[in-house]
Amino acid sequence: MIYMRGQQADYDHWAALGNEGWSWQDVLPLFRRLEDYAHGEADGYGSGGALRVEDPRVSWEILDAWREAAAECGIPPIKVFNQGDNFGCAYFQMNQRRGRRWSAAHAFLHPAMQRPNLTVVTGALVHRVRFDQRRATGIEFARGDELLFAEATGETVLAAGSIGSPQILQLSGVAAGELLQQHGIPVVLALPGVGENLHDHLQIRMQYRVRNTRTLNEVANRLTGKLAMGLEYLLFRTGPLTMPPSQLGAFARSHPGEATPNIEWHVQPLSLDKFGDPLHPFPAITPSVCNLRPTSRGWVRIVSPDPQTYPEIKLNYLSTPEDRRVAVDGMRFTRRIMAAKALARFAPEEFRPGTDVQADADLERAAGELGTTIFHPVGTCRMGADPQAVVDDALRVHGVDRLRVVDASIMPRITSGNTNAPTSMIAEKGAQLILAARH
Repeated sequence: MIYMRGQQADYDHWAALGNEGWSWQDVLPLFRRLEDYAHGEADGYGSGGALRVEDPRVSWEILDAWREAAAECGIPPIKVFNQGDNFGCAYFQMNQRRGRRWSAAHAFLHPAMQRPNLTVVTGALVHRVRFDQRRATGIEFARGDELLFAEATGETVLAAGSIGSPQILQLSGVAAGELLQQHGIPVVLALPGVGENLHDHLQIRMQYRVRNTRTLNEVANRLTGKLAMGLEYLLFRTGPLTMPPSQLGAFARSHPGEATPNIEWHVQPLSLDKFGDPLHPFPAITPSVCNLRPTSRGWVRIVSPDPQTYPEIKLNYLSTPEDRRVAVDGMRFTRRIMAAKALARFAPEEFRPGTDVQADADLERAAGELGTTIFHPVGTCRMGADPQAVVDDALRVHGVDRLRVVDASIMPRITSGNTNAPTSMIAEKGAQLILAARH
């Protein structure tokens, strides 16, 4: 639900790689066209678009104090993000309407469901793109035990995400020749970049016990707390049930030499051992910090010609010295914030990784142990003109006809923030490009 466009430098970098039409000035009108800001055309946002953007509907004393502590450490409070730089600290704004997630299905699919030229098929598994020589002719897919074919009279568009789109291309014979030959798949086009360049935001989930305040831990662990949250949501559409775990955000430079903010905090008024586990029984917060522009790269590669077999997903987190340095700097910065005067009355006590972890090597090891995905995988069908690029700046797959990829996999480099909004922008841009080609 977090609505974050990214930074101006992200898109200007894409354009500098030779991707015409993808600079900040090019994409900003697309964001504004998509947006339906709760306050109208204000704060740099658009109004009347399909994506509802609203302010948070919950507040926590401990997060307000964290924001004050960040200000003590040089990160100023700001009203909203999304102005091109993001430096500062603010509550995240959400893609939601009246406290309920406003998903892409709500925004785009449901309004189009009655169109005669749209058929939505669920419970289906795509097997491959079918080609006539090097021209895409449609999609083979299975529904139950039945193998079906959707013929394309125009273009075929893959929007299966940074894992699914490269997997489908590989199963279809468009990938590195060696990988295809290894699995006995006929080569339609040897395109070595398919599935490569996988990267993601790794969040390092440092955790602190706190006192003299309330967090979600003790509220959610009590029957009375659960009932109160449910009633608040049903009656007022406010409270913790309206929010994702990360509610307060901050952007800063991990080192003065960084040109723009390169780390982001997702501050959560809760703690747990790992996703899916119960919340801890004591009050705590998780100021999770991530490297916005990681240099580590991995891949998505099929391990079988069977479409039902999961591909190998290798992230290679923290595999470069730069990423390890930013991880250590980010953890030390987090400790400075947690030691600020604004938080002193809550007596924060670091229990993960713990204050005994001080040396750089130990902090690097702790980063690997505490780090988890924020579910921002990108880059596996990256846009560009070099030999490793998969699509051009019109999102057409290099070397084949009538096939495009329109999802987060086309990002040459990840945006400096959450990837939900940029993916919607890519879809809007892709739709314009497809329509333009039809006329």
